[in-house]
Amino acid sequence: MTSHSPQPPASPREPQHPQRPHGSAASHLDHEPPTIGQWVDGLTVPVINERAVRASAGILFLAGFSAWMWAMTTGTLRPMQMFGVFFAFEMMTRLFVGTAWTPTLMMGSWLTRRQRPEWVDASSKVLAWRMGLGMALAGCFALGWLGLPAAVALTLCGLCLALLYAETAFGFCLGCALAQRFARTKPHHCAGDTCTYTPPARGTQHSVHD
Repeated sequence: MTSHSPQPPASPREPQHPQRPHGSAASHLDHEPPTIGQWVDGLTVPVINERAVRASAGILFLAGFSAWMWAMTTGTLRPMQMFGVFFAFEMMTRLFVGTAWTPTLMMGSWLTRRQRPEWVDASSKVLAWRMGLGMALAGCFALGWLGLPAAVALTLCGLCLALLYAETAFGFCLGCALAQRFARTKPHHCAGDTCTYTPPARGTQHSVHD
């Protein structure tokens, strides 16, 4: 009778971990950071923290409103010229250098660091910041090379300050609203969830579902 040597027990199979699908949101974390916004695990497009943006809008509004009031009360436009140059530098940095290096956005991120981020599509901010850059350059030209009356520059600066106030106080971004309405690629993540949220009918109470 032939004897058989005992076989060693089979080693348990190593657990199989799910593989990330190619092109998933998580795979973007290995890529170069975008100029505008940042990659966040679980999201498929570059996003930016709306809370930090609103905080930066408040900082710019305080500085700009102080310069605007100084010009209105004293007739001295020098502080407003300085603010216009800084505002144009701020918008150019956001658009061409990177939001990670923008002074007031860095301050806004620090001020809101203990709050839960509200991620919005970074692309929706591009039009708003281009509008801001255009108004800043127009104001600088009006006060400088074009030699237009001070009232023109004050009006442009007042319009820019109104938009900053609307964003920091009410969360309304005109450029973002225009992008949401007319852009070919609609944003997926909007401030206040306005991309997908439908408010209840008038007189109907809100409800929260688990």
